[in-house]
Amino acid sequence: MTGSLALGLALALASAGALNWGFFAQHGAAAGMPRFAVRRPIRSLGLLFGNARWLTGFVTGLAGWALYVAALALAPLSLVQAVSAGGIGLLALLVWRATGVRPPRRELAGAALAVVGLALLGLSLHGHAGGGSAASAAAIVIWIVGSLLAAGLAVGIGGPALAAGTGFGVAAGLLYAAGDVATKAAVGGGTALAFVPAVLALHGLAFVSLQLGFQRGGALQTAGVATLLTNTLPIAAGTLVFQEAVPGGLAGAARILAFACVVGGAASLARAPGSEQRRPRGSSRWRFGSGRFAARPPGSTASGSPSSTRTTT
Repeated sequence: MTGSLALGLALALASAGALNWGFFAQHGAAAGMPRFAVRRPIRSLGLLFGNARWLTGFVTGLAGWALYVAALALAPLSLVQAVSAGGIGLLALLVWRATGVRPPRRELAGAALAVVGLALLGLSLHGHAGGGSAASAAAIVIWIVGSLLAAGLAVGIGGPALAAGTGFGVAAGLLYAAGDVATKAAVGGGTALAFVPAVLALHGLAFVSLQLGFQRGGALQTAGVATLLTNTLPIAAGTLVFQEAVPGGLAGAARILAFACVVGGAASLARAPGSEQRRPRGSSRWRFGSGRFAARPPGSTASGSPSSTRTTT
């Protein structure tokens, strides 16, 4: 392993930690705010940026994204995403520590399955630098447009079998993944810098989707699902768009099994809990105080007074 590749993977690991802690902090803050209104974006942004806890998570996430961009400049897309995918395990541990209650077995199994997928991805990439990096502008545009269409469809996903907020988590993951693909293209410099506006637009739309999801579902169902898609789809793009070679033999089989594990983990996290575990919308909120999240009952603020009336989207 070369020095630049090792540094790129180290940056990817640091990025995963910063991004997932940032998601966790944003979810904890956003879940307790009055309902965001898409038709009133200034008010909604004011609620977010006026909250110190959310702002800390946002800035930490930005730092994680900067580390991710630096990692992409030093290592192949598939390797960077394989390391970043482990963030789902960290997110599950943060949720467990914050609530003081062990997540349902289904959620733990989903997170564990995703981590197993990460390990298999590492095995499939051992001794394989990925190769390639060239991609036609047309292929990148097709990937981005397809991701936008799929994200639009995902927002409308619903039904009793799907956990609340999952559709927005799926949409955010698709958009963040497309943004990562555009970022990989843009770091090549030259005419590829034309993809910078697409990077900003895709991440902006993903940001909106994720914040809306935070008010509808749990951290693992929103940020967790988004993280899985964000980290696995670009690996596929590495092969389909950037012409990174697919390993043969056992390494190739490990990669296929890894994708199966990630898909299974995402499906497990997306499943709705049993009726005995269901809660009314907005009943699961967390405030941050004295360095820890603390639960508060629905209809109350951090001070215990009745909460303000929620606006609808």
